Amino acid sequence: MATQMQLAREGKVTDAMKRVAEEERIPAETIRERVARGSIAICANVNHENLTPRGVGEGLRTKVNANIGTSSTFPDIEPELKKLDEAVRCGADAVMDLSTGNNIDLSRKRIIEHSPIMVGTVPLYQATVRSIKEHGAVVEMTDDDLLETIEAQAKDGADFMTLHCGVTRAAIEHMRAQGRVMDIVSRGGSFIAGWMLHNEQENPLYERYDDILDICEKYDVTISLGDGMRPGCTADATDRAQLTELITLGNLVDRAWKRGVQVMVEGPGHVPYDQIAANMKLEKRLCRNAPFYVLGPLVTDIAPGYDHITSAIGGTLAAVSGADFLCYVTPAEHLALPDIDDVHTGVITARIAAHAADLVKGVPGAREWDLKMAQARKELDWQAQLDLAIDPELAREKRGARNPQDEGACSMCGDYCAVEIIHKYFDKRECPCND
Repeated sequence: MATQMQLAREGKVTDAMKRVAEEERIPAETIRERVARGSIAICANVNHENLTPRGVGEGLRTKVNANIGTSSTFPDIEPELKKLDEAVRCGADAVMDLSTGNNIDLSRKRIIEHSPIMVGTVPLYQATVRSIKEHGAVVEMTDDDLLETIEAQAKDGADFMTLHCGVTRAAIEHMRAQGRVMDIVSRGGSFIAGWMLHNEQENPLYERYDDILDICEKYDVTISLGDGMRPGCTADATDRAQLTELITLGNLVDRAWKRGVQVMVEGPGHVPYDQIAANMKLEKRLCRNAPFYVLGPLVTDIAPGYDHITSAIGGTLAAVSGADFLCYVTPAEHLALPDIDDVHTGVITARIAAHAADLVKGVPGAREWDLKMAQARKELDWQAQLDLAIDPELAREKRGARNPQDEGACSMCGDYCAVEIIHKYFDKRECPCND
């Protein structure tokens, strides 16, 4: 079975491309052209049966991902399925199953069966858990263990996979030579780096990349090239290790595209505000405009409990500067496994950041949404305002709790509402310029 990229190169507009085009208000032929050259990825595993396809990349609405999944502390899958439902309800475009708890296979299968949106996975997590359980240590993992895990997750219907192929011995040596405050903070990056240092071998995900491409081509899995060397604090941003990995990822993008395998590239991390635009431009240049998927970036390290905000600040600039896909950050980041309320807040906050960028990028429909809200506010049409709100339930709750019934103005201004005043005195007079 051919991949979306292979079919696009043959000049075929697939059903998935048509659905993406309809959602994005862009001609289907434009979607096909961009899928063919790799600047758009349609993450749609052939075995994900109830998926509504969505595109990530050039000219499209900035997408939002929500992370869910079990942990060794909270191994029950049921709360994660409720988080999935909440993420979908709040408008997430994708979820990633980061499960490391009991029965990872069952957790993944249930999430994929339950999800109408894209599902991503991190095969290295499961391979590591398996190695620890069977052999007592992650360093006993074999490259065949990794490939078997990738194949199993692809067969189950994972639409995209984070693969830490760019964590090479050269990148680790550059990190050691330059020095870092926080070394490696990526969980997958630390797993594979520990394996490499213990075994004194190159990264098997890098050395067996052609075998990985075989699997991803078979199931049309989009590779999300993981940023295992991403900075975990602003002091480590844009250093030699991060950029060495990024150069490697650019080469791996080329190799995937030659096979007709779709690919995205993952990016930082914790980045000072004044370095974000440069990071986005570097990725787009080195990776030939492949879709860019970023965590944040978080613009400061001092706000645990509010990192959804530090992430949104960076996410908007990142998307304006070229990022295509924002991974949400919740108020629980750096503190705990997020609960369902954290998921809600994380998705809505990331969507606000994405929409703010889409206004600047001229994404179809973005400005129209804001204009409708402005018109509703001018008319003091509260029903329209609440319907147009990105989080209608919260808006209705605030409006209903703090305003008299059927009051035209809000309780912030009361009798001195600027909108009511200007309606009374300005709109009833003819404009002097008409004289």
